[in-house]
Amino acid sequence: MGSRIAAQLANAGVPSLLLDLTPAAAKAGLDAALKSRPAAFMLPDNARLVTTGGFDTDMAGIAACGWVVEAVAENLEIKRSLYAKVLAHRTPGTILSTNTSGIPLAQIAEGWSDEVREHFLGTHFFNPPRYLHLAEVIPGPATRPEILAHLGQFCEIHLGKGVVPCKDTPNFIANRIGSFFGSMVQKLTVDHDLTLEEVDLLTGTLIGLPKSASYRLLDIVGLDVWAHVTRNLYAAVPNDPFRELFTMQPFLDEMINRKWLGDKTGQGCYKRVGKDRAIHALDWKTFEYHPAAKVRFASLEAVHKIEPLGARLKALVALNDRVGQFLWELLSSHVVYAAHMVPEISDRIVEIDQAMRWGYANSAGPFELWDALGFEATARRIEAEGRTLPENVVKMLSSGAQSFYKAADADRNPGTAYFDLASGTGYKTMEPRPGVTVLSDLKRARGVVKTNPGASLIDLGDGVIGCEFHSKMNSLGEDNLRMIRTGLAELETNFDAMVIANQGENFSVGANLMMVLMAAQDGDWDELDEAIRAYQQLNMSLKYAPKPVVAAPFGMSLGGGCETPLHCTRVQASAELYMGLVEVGVGLIPGGGGCKEMLARSRDIKKTFEQIAFAKTSASAAEARQFGYLREGDGISMNRERLIDDAKRLALSLVSAHTPGAPRTDIPVSGEDGFAMMKMGVWMARQGGYISDYDTVVGEKLAYVLSGGRLTGTPMVSEQYLLDLEREAFLSLCGRKETQARIAHMLQTGKPLRN
Repeated sequence: MGSRIAAQLANAGVPSLLLDLTPAAAKAGLDAALKSRPAAFMLPDNARLVTTGGFDTDMAGIAACGWVVEAVAENLEIKRSLYAKVLAHRTPGTILSTNTSGIPLAQIAEGWSDEVREHFLGTHFFNPPRYLHLAEVIPGPATRPEILAHLGQFCEIHLGKGVVPCKDTPNFIANRIGSFFGSMVQKLTVDHDLTLEEVDLLTGTLIGLPKSASYRLLDIVGLDVWAHVTRNLYAAVPNDPFRELFTMQPFLDEMINRKWLGDKTGQGCYKRVGKDRAIHALDWKTFEYHPAAKVRFASLEAVHKIEPLGARLKALVALNDRVGQFLWELLSSHVVYAAHMVPEISDRIVEIDQAMRWGYANSAGPFELWDALGFEATARRIEAEGRTLPENVVKMLSSGAQSFYKAADADRNPGTAYFDLASGTGYKTMEPRPGVTVLSDLKRARGVVKTNPGASLIDLGDGVIGCEFHSKMNSLGEDNLRMIRTGLAELETNFDAMVIANQGENFSVGANLMMVLMAAQDGDWDELDEAIRAYQQLNMSLKYAPKPVVAAPFGMSLGGGCETPLHCTRVQASAELYMGLVEVGVGLIPGGGGCKEMLARSRDIKKTFEQIAFAKTSASAAEARQFGYLREGDGISMNRERLIDDAKRLALSLVSAHTPGAPRTDIPVSGEDGFAMMKMGVWMARQGGYISDYDTVVGEKLAYVLSGGRLTGTPMVSEQYLLDLEREAFLSLCGRKETQARIAHMLQTGKPLRN
């Protein structure tokens, strides 16, 4: 864990000293972080910021450190022994924090001086810290408030964390609630006689949890780790009314006895079998593996597509079958337990919900989930079953409250009130979070400037208009493009700058392929040609807009989701940015100006060709900068929650000096020589078996565009000339049956077809 924390510090540009029992052990930890998948480092070169050493040989180095993070084994004696060495070298004023989750901080700090105790706290990062948003910050027995605030702000802004203040209780917040949920899932698996595959179907994206669901997640975490957490929690919470749940199901104990611990041992709840690495699942009753079943429940056919999540959850728990019974028992127990934990683990429901969303990637925390199910209806159903509601919930019911959260907007500014479950006295208004913009809250408080099914225009305040995508997977279709055009018109007269942003799962997966396929199959070439022209000209309008336009991409920003940001005045990117021109995967080349824009930015035609021809996608914003998708002046936000506000501030900073410019006519191209070079590269790749026959067709089309159409000499061409080449190549490929087959396969399976 220490090496992963060091990696995230390096991702933020912060140097660190990584110490372990020996220098070799520390170096091995760093090497493991470099090789880990998913990658711990946003760029491999970031590892240069991490210096390794041993406890006995290099401890003196911490004298120069401003923050010492301890992440050794969950053993009080080991921790105390290590801290004795740390304190011998620590400089007064240096912050000390422990990554413990099971040992009270007061026990760790016993006997320390007042100055040390004032600078000691808990910082519980979730693993892997690059990807899981949560950092729980826990005061020690004498931590100064300004130290807590300072480190919390550092973690939020520089490390990209969602910081949740916690009490020093066993497992803090997220793992206390998460341990209950996981233990309940395992108990109900046995009680309802469900297979592991069935449970994973029911406890994944269907109910707003990650696709790793329950037993796949258990394999990732490791059954030994889960057993350690569960048993420690059982011992630490003698007064928890649900304590007996924190025991291991017999089938899990047997798996641990057999060393079937999950991914780390090659088998657990699932394993890979044979050359094709087929997934096999464990039968927990016989301990035999079988090909993982494609689970289907008849009752889900009409329910699983219901949106939004709240409506789907209501429909699920209303089902009168095994699905409904399992999910009702699981979800109702989950929300009841969370309520029981107020105020023991948190004085407010807010932090519990944040911890579960940020630490476990749940779409909704338990109290948000209870609201989605219907607060009063859920409570009354629990009572009708003869189950006991927590006393604080009974008091809330008697107060007449209808939900845990409600809007508290004022003067066109969004606000949210939460029910004070600890006191039962009513609602309190949540404090604002400076730097964090929530588009749904803005729309509720201010309405929208304009909207259609695919996108909306929102007044972000301070003279900035926002264009939000909300089409399926934020794919780019006519609705999105029309709204960008409308936004540019609004920008002309009513606003000073524009931000293109959204808060979906990904920024945009690119063009609406279904519309492209339908037009191609119907032979609507004029219509398709006009659509491509319109998209190209829209991107050019963004590039030469009279006022600044900033795109705020995050997550997957593919195809058109890459081309549109490429044409904006600036980009403010999330650090987690997976950006690329990936059209070759569906038998096409970029048609919205992507080829043109990359050619205009690059002087290395070979690199540009390979990047597009092999659909290279960045693994981070830092790598996107290396690929040329981000330029000097483009920004990177470590914390995605702050992305829109950062983009807005960047847009406003450009207003006073912005000049729109004019389309270029001086882009150098390689002509006939460059075309021959790229064509040779395509041929060699085919001979080496790296690409298919049809890949060579697509590759040669790309080479033709990037070379400028086989011109001679040292020609320079205009942006429009290159756009015309792109459009012609795109259309010609759309007419090929191989491309249509690739598009259809991608739409059906989500995977590329190699034909």
